[in-house]
Amino acid sequence: MEGSREDTSGTSAALKTLWSPTTPVPRTRNSTYLDEKTTQITEKCKDLQYSLNSLSNKTRRYSEDDYLQTITNIQRCPWNRQAEEYDNFRAKLASCCDAIQDFVVSQNNTPVGTNMSYEVESKKHIPIRENIFHMFPVSQPFVDYPYNQCAVVGNGGILNKSLCGAEIDKSDFVFRCNLPPITGSASKDVGSKTNLVTVNPSIITLKYQNLKEKKAQFLEDISTYGDAFLLLPAFSYRANTGISFKVYQTLKESKMRQKVLFFHPRYLRHLALFWRTKGVTAYRLSTGLMIASVAVELCENVKLYGFWPFSKTIEDTPLSHHYYDNMLPKHGFHQMPKEYSQMLQLHMRGILKLQFSKCETA
Repeated sequence: MEGSREDTSGTSAALKTLWSPTTPVPRTRNSTYLDEKTTQITEKCKDLQYSLNSLSNKTRRYSEDDYLQTITNIQRCPWNRQAEEYDNFRAKLASCCDAIQDFVVSQNNTPVGTNMSYEVESKKHIPIRENIFHMFPVSQPFVDYPYNQCAVVGNGGILNKSLCGAEIDKSDFVFRCNLPPITGSASKDVGSKTNLVTVNPSIITLKYQNLKEKKAQFLEDISTYGDAFLLLPAFSYRANTGISFKVYQTLKESKMRQKVLFFHPRYLRHLALFWRTKGVTAYRLSTGLMIASVAVELCENVKLYGFWPFSKTIEDTPLSHHYYDNMLPKHGFHQMPKEYSQMLQLHMRGILKLQFSKCETA
């Protein structure tokens, strides 16, 4: 631990020296393109990427303050989409994981008779018989791929009072995670447009009591998502399968507009291996990182909102964990600092863009 603390403080000092208080914020022609005259700033931004790698790799126990100092510096670097970096990264994702063909289970990629292995409990299998097969779409349902502008909306407390709703709703495709509230006063910060929303089976069990007594409330709540896809990890654990199938049957019987999709366990296994090579070694990837990875393959431009695993803003204002509650994730289940470090690197390489603060409103 002592060695870790030394690394952390050294990194922090290095980060602070990158930008002195007198360093001017770089001028830009607009929010996207670098001014050719800011060569010195560009070099500092490159140095910052090395510092971010150092922070991610050296510290066993991360310091929030070090990350927040890094993000403060990153915000001073004008963001520019880098087409070559984007294409290269997307090609690597496609090579390992292929979201275009394998992101969700379909009749095309999972024929009748398949003995499907579970994502996490990989030694356990489920035979795909006709009754299960008919729950799958014929092919991948993302007919307008590639989408131009995509928003991946996390649930971080940073979204409160962000006024990002209008910007999010202008996106061509909006991904959301774990049935978050999008009505009432929340919509001005998080928007309401939803094309795909993930559903953690534990929400069905705990909040909706396995769709028994609270089935009507569930149907009312999901009606707010319009004709979005509901995405469930039916084949990650055996315990997820029955409740995921029940969501499918409930929507079908109630003639709801929403369609149910299931994560393909092969895709999630390959994606976990991909991120493991980059240092994300947690028990399981967070839903946010899974969906951000999918978005890079399905979309030309990806912007992330509400991704903020810290307890305060860069101005030291305390934050709730989610914009709608302060329930913390299971300790050790996800590896949020490591994941966020990867997202920061993708931001700095111009592959995707992270929204760190309030949105600009017209």
